[in-house]
Amino acid sequence: MGTEEDYNFVFKVVLIGESGVGKSNLLSRFTKNEFNHDSRTTIGVEFSTRTLLVDGMTIKAQIWDTAGLERYRAITSAYYRGAVGALLVYDIAKHTTYENVERWLKELYDHADPHIVVMLVGNKCDLAELRAVPTEEAQSFSEKNKLLFIETSALESTNVETAFHNVLAEIYRIVSQRQMSGRPDSDFAPSSNVVPITVQPTNQAPKQAACCQNM
Repeated sequence: MGTEEDYNFVFKVVLIGESGVGKSNLLSRFTKNEFNHDSRTTIGVEFSTRTLLVDGMTIKAQIWDTAGLERYRAITSAYYRGAVGALLVYDIAKHTTYENVERWLKELYDHADPHIVVMLVGNKCDLAELRAVPTEEAQSFSEKNKLLFIETSALESTNVETAFHNVLAEIYRIVSQRQMSGRPDSDFAPSSNVVPITVQPTNQAPKQAACCQNM
């Protein structure tokens, strides 16, 4: 690499949750402002990056997406390595995807840094008439487990920016505190375990009304 890249931090964030909850579309909406109606099942692991400003710092977010299907679960430890944030996604219209949240959370804590920032994301909030998971129930679960919480729609681009931005802002807050207190933050600083790749940052999508935000 000839010139120094113009960012202060690289944060690796992983998307986890059952197959079909919309992880790939959350990723493509955030990094490319695209939504694919015929989204195929993710095979193995894919990732995209986007650079954005948080508190005046340039943060390069490296977002990893994995297949939620059981047969691809062998990738876990490599997938979680170096991750400082996670979006645990369920489908508000499919209660079974919410029932498995606890199992995903356990797997995450088994493999990731114990201080990882986790946000529970109820995706597909555009399907309000098909809602199977009450907002209050998920909110209460999040509070009990000290998770951030939001409802999103990758289809309508509702709260997608907010979800990723809030996770990255919380990671940065933790990093700043660690630096001020002189504690090592090997997992949280730009480091060799995050491979820099060159992707042009996408333009920020226009802000949507926060129709179903529950922070």
